Amino acid sequence: MNSALQRQLRRSAKRTSLYIVLVGILFIIIFPIFFLFSFSFMSDYETYSEWPKPLVPSFKADFKIDKDTEGYHLYIFNKSENDFMPFGPLFFSNSEKDVSNLRKFIKLQANSKITDQKIEEYLRIVDKESKVEFSVRKDLLANYILFFQVINGAARAVLNSLMVAGATVVIALTIGGMGGYAFARYFFKGKNLLKLSVLFVRMFPAVSLAIPMVIILARMGLYDRPLGLSLVYSVGQISMSIWITASVFMSIPISLEEAAMIFGTTRVGAFWHVTLPLALPGLAACAMYSFIGSWNEVIAAVVLTQFNPTFPVVVYKALVGSQGQINLITAGSVAQAVPAIIFTLIIRKYIIQMWGGVKV
Repeated sequence: MNSALQRQLRRSAKRTSLYIVLVGILFIIIFPIFFLFSFSFMSDYETYSEWPKPLVPSFKADFKIDKDTEGYHLYIFNKSENDFMPFGPLFFSNSEKDVSNLRKFIKLQANSKITDQKIEEYLRIVDKESKVEFSVRKDLLANYILFFQVINGAARAVLNSLMVAGATVVIALTIGGMGGYAFARYFFKGKNLLKLSVLFVRMFPAVSLAIPMVIILARMGLYDRPLGLSLVYSVGQISMSIWITASVFMSIPISLEEAAMIFGTTRVGAFWHVTLPLALPGLAACAMYSFIGSWNEVIAAVVLTQFNPTFPVVVYKALVGSQGQINLITAGSVAQAVPAIIFTLIIRKYIIQMWGGVKV
């Protein structure tokens, strides 16, 4: 009885330890991502003036304006202090310039689209009652919009990245798929050595390959162009595609192709109508790896682009050259992740099938 109880306790302890480890791993992965998203929605005041930092961004900003002989005084509610704190210049005079600055302060710190007419209404109340408190609903996408407005070439860089990633996927799937099919279906001398050698290129750092590629692409007239960059990205993605598709094609019985040819179709027809549909999950996995790898690549893109950078390069340069404005940089980082997430969601059906899912 005691031994049975001890075994049960040991199993419970092992299960509890496993759950603790899994929760710890999830926490390590999710916590930074959570803060990345959270900071991307925060205003400048929340990012730099409040301490401790809020875990989630607020949906509104509370202000107070009072007036004395010097002029208008602006206060913003600080959650950590649980009180209104002075913000901005010591006072705003009645001049049109100072009133305009007051409007800008309110809009900027609230990340809001509050109209000038509404602010003028609050100022009229202050003129009568010497004090007014009001709340402004925040525009949660303000940092994302501002990032594309203030970072030069950000919108164009998104288009460049999409072209580079799309071309990389096409090249990697076409060449890698044919290479994987050849390794899976044909037997020749040195096959295993050749299959292993295609991975050698992935053993070298991206920057070491990018530097000599500058000269080659310049001679080809493809330097600082999306097609040239996609060719460089495809070198590493092709080798990964070959290994993935070779395993996928090997799992598909060759007897299915032979049966199709018995019924009158050609080898190409058997591949197109029988093998290719069965291999779609593996090809989808290759497409996902190729897209994400080329979309997020920074080092090679910094070397191989000058006037037509990709979006990761724009975010990287904005981060390196930024003086503050962490909320804008995090907004750009989240915006960079969105296309990869969307692409993965589009092909999730085939990914789930590859991992044995039935319902998709």
